Amino acid sequence: MARVKEYFICTECGSMSGTWYGRCTSCGSWNSLEKHVDVKTNIKSSVGKNVYTGKNQPLSISNIKILNEERKTTGIKELDRVLGGGIVSGSVILIGGHPGIGKSTLLLQICRDISSENKILYISGEENGSQIKIRSRRLGVDGENVFVVSETDINVIEGIIEDISPDLIIIDSIQTMNISTISSFSGSVTQVRESTNILTSIAKKNNICIIIVGHVNKDGGIAGPKVLEHLVDVVLHFEGDKSSLYRIIRGIKNRYGSTDEVGIFQMTNGGLIEVENPSKILLEGIPQNVSGSSVSCIMEGVRPILVEIQALVTKTSFGTPRRDTSGFDYNRMSLLIAIIEKRGGFFLGNLDVYLNIVGGIKINDPVCDLAVVLSIISSLKNFCIPSTTMVIGEVGLSGEIRTVNNIRNRIKEAINIGFDRCIIPNISDFDKSEFDIKIHPVDNIKSAIYILNSI
Repeated sequence: MARVKEYFICTECGSMSGTWYGRCTSCGSWNSLEKHVDVKTNIKSSVGKNVYTGKNQPLSISNIKILNEERKTTGIKELDRVLGGGIVSGSVILIGGHPGIGKSTLLLQICRDISSENKILYISGEENGSQIKIRSRRLGVDGENVFVVSETDINVIEGIIEDISPDLIIIDSIQTMNISTISSFSGSVTQVRESTNILTSIAKKNNICIIIVGHVNKDGGIAGPKVLEHLVDVVLHFEGDKSSLYRIIRGIKNRYGSTDEVGIFQMTNGGLIEVENPSKILLEGIPQNVSGSSVSCIMEGVRPILVEIQALVTKTSFGTPRRDTSGFDYNRMSLLIAIIEKRGGFFLGNLDVYLNIVGGIKINDPVCDLAVVLSIISSLKNFCIPSTTMVIGEVGLSGEIRTVNNIRNRIKEAINIGFDRCIIPNISDFDKSEFDIKIHPVDNIKSAIYILNSI
């Protein structure tokens, strides 16, 4: 006799519950629990029975042979950098990003660059062939090795793959795929998980690379169950503000390489263009002799990038002063304002403070604390920080300037861009003479302000 089991799964985090709640108890999202029904028949249990046939025998790791270690280049250097040198055969890559960020554009550019030597199958569940052709014509994608099909049934797709035998498969997107034998709708937790399971087994069995596009939820994470990211080999996040020209690909998970690298692109009418020197691009048009502007250096992976930090301090028109940030953590800015008032002796209680990271870059590195503090004080006191001066250092609660990692690489990047001065934390074993640039070590906020006033 069949048994019916009902349960509820959160579409945001994938947690399971036996009872429906208006708010998920795991992630706190509202109205995200979906009802699922499993029908199970009474089948005699096989617990305790030995079903091992001896065909899949364990091997010593020293006797296991690597089938294909060679990586396939994507034709895009910035993407190859993030992947660790290229695509590994048999791997499954998941790319997530907000709508309109450029995911489909990037995938079509991959088709354009490698189709001369590889057979590519582009499977779209969101567009038909004519719509893809319009975009591909704009990007210059042409060739008999690029096959396009509009299909959402995973069972049908599996047959198409066996018929064409491609070298690369692109799924756009996993939330539109479905399995006809599962009663839930496309995009549900069960459909996304089981569809990814089948695609992963196809990739491993046939040694084919599969690139999967994933939608993101309101918090920026990959929509669907968290197990989706565990099933695949590589997880990439496509970041950037649609109002900005720049896009960043960041590795979140990579079984075949490091996750410390990022790829930086510029969005144009002809597609995504690689940015080989992001520091130079981000500092173009930096204002001269204007208060409230400073330059700091962040590390994206092992690559140092110079960024401009702008602050504006003005008299408030309301009872409570306004604080607003773009590209910088709001709570961190509030903390730095408190340090400025307590340790620096400046009053900001009746002033609005606005902070902006130019170029749409988002900063999570505390190395920019000192640059933020000096930008705010510069706007408050209306003095200018030279545009060829780099400022780095973490600010502590007592106003001290603490050391940062990769300080030598940051200074070398400033020298390459043409800077002539650096304000850094005071490090006891640091040799200033090895760099052809003026270096000013500082211990606290007040000493940094004194250095700027004496320049």
